[in-house]
Order: sequence, then structure tokens, then C-alpha cells
Amino acid sequence: VQLQASGGGLVQAGGSLRLSCAAPGSIFSTNAVGWYRQAPGKQRELVAVIGSGGSTNYVDSVKGRFTIFIDNTKKTVYLQMNNLKPEDTAVYYCTADTSFLKVLRGTTVYWGQGTLVTVSS
Repeated sequence: VQLQASGGGLVQAGGSLRLSCAAPGSIFSTNAVGWYRQAPGKQRELVAVIGSGGSTNYVDSVKGRFTIFIDNTKKTVYLQMNNLKPEDTAVYYCTADTSFLKVLRGTTVYWGQGTLVTVSS
């Protein structure tokens, strides 16, 4: 399964971006999807995950600012990021798996290529 992440860019603190993760077919109807990020010199961390049933989880640092949602008609999972902070700067990756637990742990097989988000202060 090939996932394509896009939507990154340069934005000022307080601004917004929407990341997209597209995949062929209807895999999002049967897969959990997660967004991870990796900042320079830091370990990859889970940002948000959505289950095939629509349940969501967020890392504490983005709660109330980021929203993950699925548009099944467009076969795309989005990460809406509002009130961005410089510490949100990272390469963001999407991943999917039939196992919600694997997505939470980051032990999935399928990953998008990453999209860079840079937040200036």
C-alpha cells in the first residue's frame, strides 16, 4: 500500500496547515491511520491516530490544536493543525495498518514519504 503525505510548508507561529495522507482504494475504511513526526535530533513520536471506527487519540502537546479526520470519498486522511508552534517543526509521516495497536506503537509496515512542516517564531 502506497501512502502519499502532502501539505507541509513554512508557516508563522499561530498559523495553520492541513496535511493530507492519500491512499488507493478504500483502505481507510478498514485501517487505523496515524500521523507521526520527527524533529531534527529527536525520536519519532506519534501525533494523532484515528481508528477505522472513527475513534481518535492525540499526544498531549497537540490536544485542542490538531484534528485528525477521514474523508472516505476522497480516500484521504487529514491532519488539521491550528495554532502552530515552533516546537511543531518536524517531518510528518502518515502510516496505516489494520491493527490500531500497531499504529499506536509505530510498528506498521506502510509509511508515507513524509512532509516537512516548519513553524517560524
